[in-house]
Amino acid sequence: MSPKKNTTATGKKSMGFTAEEKAAMRARAQEMKAEARASKDRAEGEKALLAAIAQMKDPTDRSMGKRIHEIVTAAAPGLMPKTWYGMPAYANTDGKVICFFQAASKFGVRYATFGFQPDAKLDEGNMWAASFALIKLTGAEEATIAALVKKAVS
Repeated sequence: MSPKKNTTATGKKSMGFTAEEKAAMRARAQEMKAEARASKDRAEGEKALLAAIAQMKDPTDRSMGKRIHEIVTAAAPGLMPKTWYGMPAYANTDGKVICFFQAASKFGVRYATFGFQPDAKLDEGNMWAASFALIKLTGAEEATIAALVKKAVS
């Protein structure tokens, strides 16, 4: 998340964070506090993840979020479901996020994103994709996501 020009209540331009970015940072702070208090409980993580999906404004985002959850849990059952900046994510046994889903409606952009963090084992030479834009999921995209998730945890 990078600072964007916003218009303040007085109509002046500001270089601060957008309301959506601030909300994501607050969500992440709450997640970190919860992680510090709780043990690594898969059921609690999945409950939080499914709640985050249910709160997505756009029905397309919700359906993609649900389907991605099914794909990731089938492809890598060892990953721990959780939320990360208020979005569905999956962490390794060390608690490091491996992959995540970001709804298009979260930041008012035209596509959702499925991405990977540096601990994902996707390295191929000197350059590889770390995130993917999603407009809809077909069998081809689902197969690609499953293969990437399997590779990321290999």
